[in-house]
Amino acid sequence: MKIIKFKPNIKYKYKRKVLIKNLILNIFIGIHNFEKKKKQKVRFNIEIITDPNINPSKKNMTTILNYETIVNKINFLVKKKHHDLLEELAENIFDVIFKFRLVKKVKIKIEKLEIIKQTESVGISVSKTRV
Repeated sequence: MKIIKFKPNIKYKYKRKVLIKNLILNIFIGIHNFEKKKKQKVRFNIEIITDPNINPSKKNMTTILNYETIVNKINFLVKKKHHDLLEELAENIFDVIFKFRLVKKVKIKIEKLEIIKQTESVGISVSKTRV
């Protein structure tokens, strides 16, 4: 009789996220005339799911998504132009983030913090997935 030893076949399923929480910027946003003249405090919460099949490596920086780069690109985007709608701003942020090939899915929550006095914030939440 022959004894066969089996090696355990351990596999893992990963989900990697880059989180940007409570980024608060003063920006021009809105359709009303007063919103075009005065900046508003806006809070961004962004969750970026990256390709789980690419292992992060400090030797190859294309295997990671640098959150500082994302924040800087958002800063540049909101300083570059006035956005009439939060939805328009979200789409422009999606365009910036999905330029990175690692990105599979992005969830964005954008809130105006001082526009309606009776509320802490008003805003939108949108997600987009690469297909």
